[in-house]
Amino acid sequence: MYEAELAFAHRLADQAGEIAMSYFRHDPEVTWKPDATPVTEADIATEAMIREEIRRAFPDDAIRGEEGGVEGSSDRMWIVDPIDGTRNYAMGIQIWANLLSLMVGDEYVLGLANAPALGERYAAVKGGGATWNGEPMHVSDVAEVAGGLIAFGDVEAWVGTPQQGRFLALVQGAQRSRGFGDFWGHMLVARGAAVAMIETELWEWDYAPLVVIVTEAGGRVTQVDGSPPIHGGTLVSSNGFVHDEILACLAAAAR
Repeated sequence: MYEAELAFAHRLADQAGEIAMSYFRHDPEVTWKPDATPVTEADIATEAMIREEIRRAFPDDAIRGEEGGVEGSSDRMWIVDPIDGTRNYAMGIQIWANLLSLMVGDEYVLGLANAPALGERYAAVKGGGATWNGEPMHVSDVAEVAGGLIAFGDVEAWVGTPQQGRFLALVQGAQRSRGFGDFWGHMLVARGAAVAMIETELWEWDYAPLVVIVTEAGGRVTQVDGSPPIHGGTLVSSNGFVHDEILACLAAAAR
């Protein structure tokens, strides 16, 4: 199911990667949006191409993009983040990706993360498992935080807050911790390199494809309080085995 949509998403990723790479490390123009997040000419050009191709291939489907908002009304919606990790991209750091997902009804059924500067592509459809550069991948079987790598986004979201102590206890209790940020930390979970990734604020275009990919790789994705991800909420992805341990620690931090 959704094989045609997945093949289409891969073709889109090929084109999106070409556009984004043509600007990468060539001083793309950066402007700042009202929400204080950056956007480059590459973001705009990439999303414009994706929208055009979706309109042509699936004219009845709706589109929601980070840069262009919602277009159309349908129970099928494509969700687009033309460049996730725009700050990295603008600084010449290769950890960024073209993100694409498909939602049918209220369920995410397809996710793709294309990271051309890393030479990596992750994809999944509901019920079909997850792949990394076309090969099946799966989360790790590490049973405790103490046995694995914890990844996280912004330290600033925790340090200097009442939750600082519990967050530090969590990451210090891991075998290793690293602040990778953006899509890549979650993909490290999906491919078994990390046991969990924690972020404090993500939008739907940031997390929608990650939910499908991590889940299909055998993992689990929720907010810090254990509820389903929501626009503007927190996100915890894990191999599943350590999820309750992490939520318990972070819940204690939230009290």
